[in-house]
Amino acid sequence: MELLHSADFWIGLVKIVWINIILSGDNAVVIALAARSLPPHQQKKAIFWGSGAAVVLRIALTVVAAKLLELSFLQIIGGCLLLWIGLQLMTDGDEDGEGSQSGGGLMAAVRTILIADLVMSLDNVIAVAAAAHGNMVLLILGLAISIPLVIFGSTLMIKLMERFPIIVLLGAGLIGWVGGETIASDASLHDVVLAHPSLHYVAAALGALFVVGAGKFLQARAQQRSAIAR
Repeated sequence: MELLHSADFWIGLVKIVWINIILSGDNAVVIALAARSLPPHQQKKAIFWGSGAAVVLRIALTVVAAKLLELSFLQIIGGCLLLWIGLQLMTDGDEDGEGSQSGGGLMAAVRTILIADLVMSLDNVIAVAAAAHGNMVLLILGLAISIPLVIFGSTLMIKLMERFPIIVLLGAGLIGWVGGETIASDASLHDVVLAHPSLHYVAAALGALFVVGAGKFLQARAQQRSAIAR
C-alpha cells in the first residue's frame, strides 16, 4: 500500500504506460494484419489473446533482453523472421476468398503475433525496464494497463484496413522496415554500421522494399493462377 502513496511510483507508472504506447505502434499493425483475414468473432479473440500473451512475453523478456541483444546473429535471424512475417501477412487471404480462415485460423494468427512481438520488443523492453528501475510490480502493472490501449489500436487498425486497403501495403512495408532495422542492429554488424551510419536506413528501406515488392509479385501470381483455374 505504501507504493500507492509514492509520487515516484505514479511517475514511473505513467512513464511505462507512455513508453509502451509509443513503442507499440508497430505491434498494433502486426496484430491487425494477422487478424484481418479471420471471421469477426475470431478477430476479437486473436487481438485479445495476442495482446495479452505479448505483454506476458515482454515481462519475461525484461530479465534477459539486454543479454540477448549482445548475442551475435540473433537480430539477423529475428530480422529475417520479420521479413517473412511481413510477406506472409501481406499475401494472407489473397489466394482465395477464405484466406487464412481455412488455414491456421485463430491459433496461427496468435502465433504470428507472438513471434513478431518477440523480435520487435527486444530493444523496446529495455526502455520499459529502465523506467521501472527494477520494480516488478510497477513493470507488470504498467504493461497490464497498456493492454486495452493496444487492443483498441489494433481494432481501429483493422477497421481502417477494411476501408482503406492501402494501409495493408503500408503496414507490411512497416514490418519490412523494422525487419531491416533489426538486421542492421545485430551485434556482429555494430562496427560496420557505426562506421557507416547510413547503412541502418539503407537496410530498413531494403527490408520494406523486399516485403512490398515480393508481396505484390506473389499477389499477382496468385491472381493469375486463380484466373487460369476458372
